[in-house]
Order: sequence, then C-alpha cells, then structure tokens
Amino acid sequence: MISEHASPLATLGEADAGGQNVHVAALAQRLAADGHTVDVYTRRDDPALPERVPLTDGVDVVHVAAGPPERLPKDELLRWMPEFGDDLAARFSDPDVRPDVLHAHFWMSGLAALRATRRSDRPGPTVPVVPVVQTFHALGSVKRRYQGVADTSPTARIPLERTLCADVDLVVATCHDEVRELRRMGAAEDRVRVVPCGVDLGVFTPSTTRAGTADDAAPLRVLSLGRLVERKDVATVVEALARLGEHDPPVELLVAGGPPLDELERDPEVRRLRALADRLGVADRVRFLGAVSHDEVPALLRGADVVACTPWYEPFGIVPLEAAACGLPVVASAVGGMLDTVVHDRTGLLVPPRDPAAVADALVRLSDRRFRLRLGAAARVRAERQYGWAAVARQTAEAYAEVVSSSSARRPLPQWRATDAPLVPAGGTR
Repeated sequence: MISEHASPLATLGEADAGGQNVHVAALAQRLAADGHTVDVYTRRDDPALPERVPLTDGVDVVHVAAGPPERLPKDELLRWMPEFGDDLAARFSDPDVRPDVLHAHFWMSGLAALRATRRSDRPGPTVPVVPVVQTFHALGSVKRRYQGVADTSPTARIPLERTLCADVDLVVATCHDEVRELRRMGAAEDRVRVVPCGVDLGVFTPSTTRAGTADDAAPLRVLSLGRLVERKDVATVVEALARLGEHDPPVELLVAGGPPLDELERDPEVRRLRALADRLGVADRVRFLGAVSHDEVPALLRGADVVACTPWYEPFGIVPLEAAACGLPVVASAVGGMLDTVVHDRTGLLVPPRDPAAVADALVRLSDRRFRLRLGAAARVRAERQYGWAAVARQTAEAYAEVVSSSSARRPLPQWRATDAPLVPAGGTR
C-alpha cells in the first residue's frame, strides 16, 4: 500500500490525520490476519523515524524519503511525488521486495505508484510492471464543485486524477456516488469496483444500558461528531433545534470535534456556531465538547440517542458507520457515501443537505423511542453484514486477485517522464 500523507502510525486529530489513516491501518491489519503480507509506504515527516516500523504481525510501515523530513500540508506534497516514486522503483528492483500488487490511497499516492512501475526511461534494471489499484478517498472534482475558491488542492489535481482513471489497473471506489463521478471523469465501467470503508465491530458496539432506559421524557441527545469545518454544516442542526422550539422531550446537541476544550474559544468555526446558537435562542441546548480521541469515540456514541451528519457533501463518511455499529440511527444528508450506508426509514433518516426543516422533522420522528431503537438495531445488523473489516478485506483481496491475474496488468502502458513537475504521461496531460 502507498499512503503518502496518511500514515497508519499518525495520531488522529492532527492536521491531515483522519479517516484515511484509520482505513489504511485497519485494512492492512485485517489483510495480514487473513494471511497476506502488507508493507505500507508513507512519506517520512520526521528525521527520527525508523525506516521500517512493525504495525502488527504481517504489516510494516515503511518511511520513504520524499522532500524534507518534516510535517507538510498534504496540498504541498505533489512536488515530491517523483522522488517518492523513484524511491519505490529502486526498492522494487529487488525481487524479494517487489509486491504482487500496489494499492494507492489518495491521488498523489497513485502518481507515485505509476512512476515506480511504469517508466522505461530510468537507468539500471527495468522494473517489471506491478498492477496498481487506486482508491481516491476523495475526488478533486467534487471538492472543487462544493468548495470553490476555498479549495486549496493543486490546480493539476483534477486532470491528474483523470489520468489515473485511465492508467491504473483498477479503481476501488468506496461508494456508488463516487462511481458516477468516476464515469464522468472517463473511468471505464469494467475497471471500477465498489468496496466500502469498514468499521471495527468489536470496538464500536451498542450500549448495554441506554437502550433499556424507559424515561421517554429524558432529553433527546443528538451528537454531531467530526472535524469542525463549515462544509460539515453543524449549523443546519443548530437551526433545526431552533425550529423545534419547546419540543417535548427537549432536544440537546453535543458537538464533538475541533480543537481541545481549552482552545475552543479561539476557533473561528466554534465562534460562528456559538453566535448562531445565541442568535436563535438555543445556546443552552448546544454543548461543545472539543477534540475527542479516537479511543473515546465509542463511549461517546453509546451515550447518544441519535447521530446527526449533515454535510454539504461527503466522499464516504465514517461516522455513520461507527454510529450504526453502536446501534444508533443517523440523520444524514443524502449525499456521497451516506446514500449507501444509511437506508432511509430502516437504519436512519436521509434529509436534503442544508435543510434545517427536514432535520427538525427527522428529530421529531426520532423522539419516538421505539422507532429509534428499531432503526438502531437494524443499523447494527446491517453493519455486521456489510461493513465489518473482515468483509471489506475479503472484497479488497478479491480485487487484488483480479488485477494480478488479469491481462490488463500486462497491457501497453504509458511512459512517465522524470521531471520535478506534476507527473504527466509523455505527450502531455489528458
């Protein structure tokens, strides 16, 4: 695996450390448990890091020298991908190191993977072609559409993602909404597979006490969990609370995420949301918890009644899966991966994005304790059937086997120029 900015060893909650780190670590460990051997190549961002660090039996994290050994925002890493790819190519010239398949996580990892395996202009031994599987985790075209001028991605991202769609052996999408976007980008239908993200079913488990609480008059505890950025649209949930007025039972909102508790008042998004809650008269029903470690999330979920995920867009969204595994219904925007992970009226309620009235109506429905417990129980069953890491790893391994045995891995491939500029096929950018 290549995960250029998202190391499985990173501390979650730090800049650019989140769902991809969890995904790569969990998938690698489950593949190893199934008998595979996994090396995860990530960029060295600290000179003190050892070259190779065991993550678990069968999984090593390998630190690659590409750019200065310091932490850099991921949007600044494109210039170092040629160096990353050349380092991999040198390693793969050794048959004992060369993998059967490369799985690139994020678009820049895909560029490094192709450079490592598809160039014929480097001196020394020719590296045999290694099939490349690509998971984008997020697409530049979607990010640009919803963030506009606020998008900090390199300008070359979208055309280079189109190049990857054409030149990798298989794209593993995490949801069906992503497949539709990939087709618009030119990805061939027969070279795209859907394998969802997963959840640890042994860590994220239902509460053994709250489901049995019989006090229907207790406040409905709604949890919003994740990065505190505007596109996550916690504001819509705050506005929904205002629409509920003096609802019986009362509804309270817990907002987990953002900076540590003692730094909340300096955070611009927290200040914006607090001002909104004050203006709407619901400040006494909105509580900000600050940063929450990954280890604290299961208990936090088990203490809630409903999880609200109402972003403008979401490539996949891991929080709805974690909520489902904990037996909680989710009020989710009908966007991205949540169209797959939340089944309306069965495991949660889907609402249009940026629609406080729809969120308010959903919370009224979920005030019915029996209804929300029924949805939460169905959500746990569905998580067990479709989203445990055992199932996700099995589907991923099937995708690997497909490209390893496929003749597509031996088709004529583009030659890649050795430049320090963004990687482009010889002859220009498609």
